[in-house]
Amino acid sequence: MTNFQDTTLEVNQTLPLTIKRLGINGEGVGYFKKKVVFVPGALPGEEIVAMITKVQPNFSEAKIKTIRKESPHRIAAPCPVYEQCGGCQLQHLSYDQQLVEKRDMVIQAMERHTDFPIDSLDIQETIGMENPWNYRNKSQYQVGLKDGKLIAGLYGLNSHTLIDIPNCLVQHKATNKITRTVKKILKNLNISVYNERKRKGVIRTIITRVGFETGEVQVVLVTGAEEIPQKDQLLKQIRDQLPEVKSVVQNVNNQNTSLIFGEKTIHLAGEKVINETLGDLSYELSARTFFQLNPVQTVRMYEEVKKAAALTGTEKVVDAYCGVGTIGLWLSEDAKEVRGMDVIKESIEDAKKNAIKHKRTNMHYETGKAENILPRWIREGWKPDVLVVDPPRTGLDQSLLQTILKVKPKTMVYVSCNPSTLAKDLHELSALYNVETMQPVDMFPQTSHVEVVTKLSLKK
Repeated sequence: MTNFQDTTLEVNQTLPLTIKRLGINGEGVGYFKKKVVFVPGALPGEEIVAMITKVQPNFSEAKIKTIRKESPHRIAAPCPVYEQCGGCQLQHLSYDQQLVEKRDMVIQAMERHTDFPIDSLDIQETIGMENPWNYRNKSQYQVGLKDGKLIAGLYGLNSHTLIDIPNCLVQHKATNKITRTVKKILKNLNISVYNERKRKGVIRTIITRVGFETGEVQVVLVTGAEEIPQKDQLLKQIRDQLPEVKSVVQNVNNQNTSLIFGEKTIHLAGEKVINETLGDLSYELSARTFFQLNPVQTVRMYEEVKKAAALTGTEKVVDAYCGVGTIGLWLSEDAKEVRGMDVIKESIEDAKKNAIKHKRTNMHYETGKAENILPRWIREGWKPDVLVVDPPRTGLDQSLLQTILKVKPKTMVYVSCNPSTLAKDLHELSALYNVETMQPVDMFPQTSHVEVVTKLSLKK
């Protein structure tokens, strides 16, 4: 019998737990003798018997042994490989409740990393999707062999075992169909699969991207060698069997790396790009262009950015981390001038092309870091009224944070894909800024991710 008086937990120990809330990775969070225990698959309100799998100084991890009292929001996950794949974390939770829990994840981050009184914050209900399935416009599947059969999918949770995913429920149906067909063509032509241990073979990854509004599809084959055997036959069969594929591209990656793309990209057939539209704006997407993965929710999120920016036509706007200029374009009609910067040269070239294509003459883009470019613009006499930031998961660069506190734009709109780094940055910005509103947006239903659009205003 386990002695529950002892507060040191051990691997394989079983204990009763009540799950209080969801953690940032979608796992259940319970407390045993004031010690945090994370339990994947457990839901708030559930009473379970857990078995400890890992003990760390500040927390432990456990798995569910039995559920004594089940959450009323627990459902059967519809995906057959849900538990092996790990790409989704919340399919076993009803969608309405996913939205409630995602708002709570934002609240938890603010409680942990700031000293704001939570009741004083205007954290809105999470904006969800009418149909929270088949929303992803791009799939990147590793290719492998299993019992002599060609498979394509993702590596399993915490493992290097490739899980075959013939029909992913969060991917656009076209990406599923095309990946299955390309797989069949590769098998029929006996084109070899890359073996990373032996560093031999050809096909490493099949990438499929679809334009939701245009229906156009691009296929990128990442190969371990430049030479593709039976290439003409391969392209003919793709053309004959998949007329919706408008662009076929090869990327060569012969490095021993977990990165998908190599340096060399070769255009094989059709167009070099596919087209996609968001609202009234259209974009050309090349093989390596970053573009939001959920176009339906992107429109809703950008409308929230526009609402937070509250432009009247007289404002100078900076779009930091601008990428191909999607947010800046969205705001440009209502702004006096929009300027953007990004460290990726190709993205800035695309941003400039997008501005010309949409006849937006009030836009200016430069390659480089915001913390270097912004002070120079100010020295030249150009100061922004509104600053929009959409940083990576790591949050704002420390030197950019300091630059913002020096520049003091009247309004800031912070688009975040990580509530923890958002909260840390808001804590620093609160020296000069009030947090007006926080709007969670569910860009990735069935997963534990949540985006937040936050409006900040300069303290009087």
